[in-house]
Amino acid sequence: MAFDHPVLWILIAAVAAPLLAQIPLGLRLPTVVIEVLLGILVGPHGLDLTRFDGFIATMFTFGMGMTLFMAGMELDFGAIKGRPLQLASMGWCASLALGVAAVEILHVIPAVHAPLMVGLALCTTGLGVLIPVFRDGGQLETPFGRLMIAAGTVGELGPIVAMSLLLSERYSTWQEMGFLLVFVAVVTLAVAVSLAPRPPRLIAFLGRQLQASTQLPVRISLLILGVLYVLADEFGFESILGAFAAGMVVEQATRHGDGKPLREKLDAVSFGWFFPFFFVGTGIKFDIAALGENLRTMLMLPAFVLLLLVVRGSPVLLYRRDVARALRLPFALASAVPSLSIVIVMTEIGLKAGRLNPDVAAALVGAALLSVMLFPTLAAFLLDRIPASGDSARGEAAA
Repeated sequence: MAFDHPVLWILIAAVAAPLLAQIPLGLRLPTVVIEVLLGILVGPHGLDLTRFDGFIATMFTFGMGMTLFMAGMELDFGAIKGRPLQLASMGWCASLALGVAAVEILHVIPAVHAPLMVGLALCTTGLGVLIPVFRDGGQLETPFGRLMIAAGTVGELGPIVAMSLLLSERYSTWQEMGFLLVFVAVVTLAVAVSLAPRPPRLIAFLGRQLQASTQLPVRISLLILGVLYVLADEFGFESILGAFAAGMVVEQATRHGDGKPLREKLDAVSFGWFFPFFFVGTGIKFDIAALGENLRTMLMLPAFVLLLLVVRGSPVLLYRRDVARALRLPFALASAVPSLSIVIVMTEIGLKAGRLNPDVAAALVGAALLSVMLFPTLAAFLLDRIPASGDSARGEAAA
């Protein structure tokens, strides 16, 4: 029976997704999107080959933590400090205001319950999707690329911190602020320790252990993830804040040359094992039939796509002095690429807490999927057609 081997279907989808992503169709979808689509195909709302329960559900939870851990490892504040980070922070605050306004408008629609987490989901930016797009287009190291990476960095960090702080109900607001300060202090101390000079003997010892069966540096990294994950939960925050913070700590510790082998090992563990369970599992549990249950839900899908573009794309107006006119639409489209993993995590939290209607959750995840397919593709298409010289030169700031 197919149900007796659920992991097999996850592994088949995990292998098929990157192969399908290489098919030259003129439209290259991100591998994670294909994984979700394959999950829908093999799940109960497709071919009904597997179900979301048991081991799959458990590994989905682990995969959720690892996706946020790796998102934290993508951040490099040193490369975006100064004006890029300042503009990104201002832009995200503007997006947050627009997201809250959008939620208030949605409340007018009968039977549509869109809590604050929907507004936060509209404010995300998928840095993990943008980095390959800009690297392939030769934009990553340009002034334009740094502005875009800064916007993506704040677009990942901002929603996680805001959700952990604003949506917690375990403690009072003042207690949460105190716990947040303590948590930040712990993370700062961990970063300071990771950046401290390391004795040559310690480096040599860890290097030997990395090649041994113990894989001690990998285990230490996962222990940091576990400690901060639990600490965030004990402080009343969402556990994903701990996973994200752990990724930031490990990123600081491994950003130099001697940390490259460890980063490669963590990439292999995360992308090769945990990520497929999260993204394929998302497809398995995604109720695609719910999108067509009623007209209201069907209309919410394109509405959320439009809101993602408006909420995260509108702050491009703040970049008038820094981004050439021809680059502003690609910048807006790229900024509006949602973080699929964070959107999925937010809807999971909303559904478990009973704060989010299943139809709203399905429409929001569906809109995030469509946006991840469309927005980076359109941004790359427009960037490819911008002249390499002149007033709208790639990566050059506007005069």
